Amino acid sequence: MTTAPRPAAELSADEARRIALRAQGFLGAPDRRAGVRGVLRGLGQVQLDTISVLARSHELIPYARLGAVGRTTVEDAYWTGSHAFEYWSHAACVLPVEEWPHFAFRRRAYRSRPHWGHELSAGAYDKVIEQLRAEGPRTATELGGAKNKGEWWDWSDSKIAVERALMYGEVVVVERRGWKRVYDLAERAIPQDLLHDDLDDAECVRRLVRQAGEALGVGTRADIADYHRLKGEQFDAVVEAAGLVPVTVAGWGKPAWADPAALASEPRGRHRTTLLSPFDSLIWERARTERIFGFTHRLEAYVPKQKRIHGYFAMPVLAGGRLVGRVDPAREGGTLVARQVTLDGPKAVPAVARALREAAEWVGCDAVRVERVDAPELAGDLVAALA
Repeated sequence: MTTAPRPAAELSADEARRIALRAQGFLGAPDRRAGVRGVLRGLGQVQLDTISVLARSHELIPYARLGAVGRTTVEDAYWTGSHAFEYWSHAACVLPVEEWPHFAFRRRAYRSRPHWGHELSAGAYDKVIEQLRAEGPRTATELGGAKNKGEWWDWSDSKIAVERALMYGEVVVVERRGWKRVYDLAERAIPQDLLHDDLDDAECVRRLVRQAGEALGVGTRADIADYHRLKGEQFDAVVEAAGLVPVTVAGWGKPAWADPAALASEPRGRHRTTLLSPFDSLIWERARTERIFGFTHRLEAYVPKQKRIHGYFAMPVLAGGRLVGRVDPAREGGTLVARQVTLDGPKAVPAVARALREAAEWVGCDAVRVERVDAPELAGDLVAALA
């Protein structure tokens, strides 16, 4: 682990929290003219996930920052005009197209690694490439079928080939259609001035560490490295060149680094009140969320039902720069159902009610029903606040 040089600043825990909120787009007026693409560029990535309760996570991320932006507007912002591409970053993510050169190091690594036991028939790779060249964007099904007749991991040759081409950078996902990936050749989908692997590994990592530092505002080694799933040693090798400055944060107990621009002015402005996707980069790392907000959150979608505490897709509620509760939502026709609500005391009631009303309107629901509140004595107050 790197030995941190003398800190450039000493931050209180509250200052660090506010810096993080501003960097992530939750403090201060959002740039509505830049819209969804502005959110994507600011964050550097938006994580994708299959779960859809209110909406899919990549829709929830801009909604949380901008408010009730149209869901079609969100999809169009990602997938029209060669503004974004899908690749492996923190996980499967939508990334601004300007980041394409920075992932050359990962494409090179994929080209030189084993392929998880997925055998590929001779000629299958070239066949898929030629098919895309001749026919244009296609799903795996349209390329010959995504799966054989076995279990879900039993991919067809065409699926193995196109996914391998995606990891190599020869193919790009240009949209999601019914959640299926739509593939096209990178030479058609990526602007020519960006379509290169010219940057060496160190320069790629340096740029990604810088971008992560800017998107987080302030973070530990693990926070910043994990943003694009880099190794700690990779962070160590480039952090100084990346231009992040060492800081100490009261109560963190670990060295931290900050974007110097984030230290140049005091974070001010309006706080956003909203439901947060568990895959939102503000809170996706449990240790960081606990450190910044004193809030322990775990996605329980993959936890057996009988062992869940807060619900299948419990969404933290952000208000006043704090995490003040959780809502496990569902939809029944035109009703948003709060299956389970956790409140951080009576003061959280108005904020949670506001977040629920706005989310309901956004997804086209005209009513909200509360099924269970962890503090039963507050249930009546919440229902009244929703009326």
